[in-house]
Amino acid sequence: MKIAFIGGGNMAAALIGGLAGKVAAAEDIHVVDLNADALQALKDKFGVTTAQSIDGTLANADVVVLAVKPQQMRDVVASLKPFIGAQLIVSIAAGIRMVDLSRWLDGHQAIVRAMPNTPALIGKGISGVVPHAQVSTLQRAQADSILKAVGETLWLDSEEKLDAVTAVSGSGPAYVFYFLEAMEQAAAQLGLSPEDGLQLAKATFAGATELARRSDESVATLRERVTSKGGTTYAALTSLEQSGVKGAIVQALQAAAHRSKELGDEFGKA
Repeated sequence: MKIAFIGGGNMAAALIGGLAGKVAAAEDIHVVDLNADALQALKDKFGVTTAQSIDGTLANADVVVLAVKPQQMRDVVASLKPFIGAQLIVSIAAGIRMVDLSRWLDGHQAIVRAMPNTPALIGKGISGVVPHAQVSTLQRAQADSILKAVGETLWLDSEEKLDAVTAVSGSGPAYVFYFLEAMEQAAAQLGLSPEDGLQLAKATFAGATELARRSDESVATLRERVTSKGGTTYAALTSLEQSGVKGAIVQALQAAAHRSKELGDEFGKA
């Protein structure tokens, strides 16, 4: 499989790191980016081929991964259009809908849209994925192998659900970091050093998440097992409930999903 990346930023680098020498030979991975330093770093680290502009090399790719900022996508696609034939297009840009990509590509329909997240940088990501109705079984498998190089894939039956995926997992790492910041701050106020507090918080978050992954019980049940009425955990959770934290989190994710939809409307304007 020959893969071309348009954009060589962090997410593209994460995908390339999972692909090179495993899913595809390094020399079969081509990266286009305006940043010469970023290209040199990718070439030195992974052995991929690089270029600072889109050219006929793209015509030989089986898959073209669009990894540029959403606001750059329309101009990028305009430059890419002359070299697109039967290739599969995989877009990892937030807010860019398949109908708009297809329109910008003169009706090209071999498109898969994905929303990965930043834990892909360490091979622990998850991507929500939606294929266009005209994507073949082979092309779906190609997209799946590319995205699974950096974590899990969750295939969805509706592109509209990617707004929810963006809210839950796409933006989700920031919520985790936010919570860790709060735990670190509380630990310091309780007399621990910032370093000790953060170590405890990170290990607790990682351990609890892994426990939830391995357990057949619901997260609600796992929470209840840690909570003895009248105990320390009960006191903390009661305070959280009285402060409306759960409702605030739900509202925050709804705001993220709403903004994702708004971005799709903005970027897709004719």
